[in-house]
Amino acid sequence: MNSPALLSAVSAQWHDDIVAQLTEYVRIPAKSPHFDPQWKAHGHIERVTRLAEAWVKKQRVRGLEVEIVRLPDRTPLLYFDVPGTGDRTVLLYGHLDKQPEMTGWRAGFGPWDPLFEDGKLYGRGSADDGYAVFAALSAIGALQAQGIAHARCVGMIETCEESGSYDLPAYLDALAPRMGRVDFVVGLDSGCGDYERLWATTSLRGLAGGILKVEVLTEGVHSGDASGIVPSSFRIARTLLDRIEDAATGALLPADFNAPIPAEREEQAKRAAAILGDMVIGKYPFAGKTLPMVVGHTEALLNRTWRPALSITGADGLMPTADAGNVLRPQTSLKLSLRLPPTVDGDHAGRVLKKLLESDPPYNAVVDFEVESSATGWNAPPTAAWLTRALNEASLRFYDKPAAAMGEGGTIPFMAMLGKHFPDAQFLITGVLGPHANAHGPNEFLHVPYAKKLTACVAHVIAAHGAS
Repeated sequence: MNSPALLSAVSAQWHDDIVAQLTEYVRIPAKSPHFDPQWKAHGHIERVTRLAEAWVKKQRVRGLEVEIVRLPDRTPLLYFDVPGTGDRTVLLYGHLDKQPEMTGWRAGFGPWDPLFEDGKLYGRGSADDGYAVFAALSAIGALQAQGIAHARCVGMIETCEESGSYDLPAYLDALAPRMGRVDFVVGLDSGCGDYERLWATTSLRGLAGGILKVEVLTEGVHSGDASGIVPSSFRIARTLLDRIEDAATGALLPADFNAPIPAEREEQAKRAAAILGDMVIGKYPFAGKTLPMVVGHTEALLNRTWRPALSITGADGLMPTADAGNVLRPQTSLKLSLRLPPTVDGDHAGRVLKKLLESDPPYNAVVDFEVESSATGWNAPPTAAWLTRALNEASLRFYDKPAAAMGEGGTIPFMAMLGKHFPDAQFLITGVLGPHANAHGPNEFLHVPYAKKLTACVAHVIAAHGAS
C-alpha cells in the first residue's frame, strides 16, 4: 500500500465531493421516527436515503451494487455490496437518521443550516453519523485504485438508529442469507478521545429510561391554602429518586444497576487517561466554578463508560418561571435516563426501575413509571492479533501516533444486536465524535481533517483483514 497516495486520494474525494454531499445532507431535517412520528409523510428520511443512494451509484468501485431495501412497516435501509476475494465478508455500518434540533446553536446557522468553518462542518447529523456511508465507499474505492485485495464488503445504512434501531433486527434477519460469512464488522458511529490518533471503542453503556409521573391533585390549588396539607408532587418525585440514586454522590444504589469492571477495561482506561490528560474532564463546558464529580482522569473515564448514572432530561407539569403563580401544582413528570454498565441487561433494569419507583409511594400518591426505552450495552470480544497490529499500523501511518482504545458512555443498541448476530466476528467500532463535537447537542460538528485520516485507516484495516 502506498499510504501517502491513499490518504491523498481520500482527502481529495472528501474535499471535492463528500463535504458538499454532507452539506446537503445537513439541510434535510431527517429526524428519527421517535422524534418525528410522521416521518413517512414528511419524506425527510426518504430524501436522505435517496441522496446517499444517488452518490453511491456514482462511485467507481468495481462490482458495486446498491439498493434501498424496504420491509413492510419499517424505515428504509440502504444496502450496498462490493465483491472481494475469499469467502469472508466485512460488514460496514452507519445510519442516516438524526436527533432533533436542540436549542443553543450559534447565531447565523443551526441544525439544518450547515456551516463549514476551520475544517469543521457544523450541522445536525454530519458526524452522527451521516458521513459513514461516504467514508466507507471512499475507503474501498481507494483500495481498489491501488489494486489492493479485500474481502467482500457489504454495507447496512439504517434510518432508525436514533430511535433505538428497532427495525435493524428485521433487516439483519432478512439480509443475513445475502451477506454470507461476516467475520469483521466496522461500525462508524462512535467517538474518539482526541483528533490525533485512531481510536477503537471497546464497550458501550446500556440504557433504561422513561417517564416518572407523580400526581397529588386533580387540579392546581392556591399554595397558600393547600401547602402544608397537600404534599408536593415534586418532593415526592425527589423522594422516589432517592431510592435509586445517592443525591450527594450520584452513585446508583441498587445492585441490579451495577456490574464489575473487567481488568482489561480498567487498563485501557488508564492508558487512555494518560493520553488525554486534562482533556478527559476539561472538554466539558462547565458553568462558572462548577466542579466535576470525580477528579482522577481514570476514574472519570470509568464513571463515563462502566458505571451507571442517572440524568433527568425533561420535565412536564412545571410552569415557566415568568408565568408561575402561587399554585400548588397537581402533578410533576420527569423524564429519566439511566445509563447502565455494558454487561447489565437493559430490559431487566427497566423492570427493576419501574418496581422501585411505583411500589409503596409516599402519601399513597398516584405514581406511574412508563418505561419508554431499554437497551443492553456491549462489551467487545478479545481483539485478534491481526486486528491489534492493523489498528496500530494504520494509526501510525496516518496520524503518526499509535492507536488507543476505550469505552464510550453512550448507548448504541445496534452494537448489541450485531454482537448477538455475529458472535464470532471481530469489531472495529470507531468514529469522529471527539472533543466538543457535541453530538445530539447544539453546534454539533464533523472534524473533516480527522475524518479524512479515519477513512484512510478504515481502508488499511480492511486490507489487513483481507490478508489475514
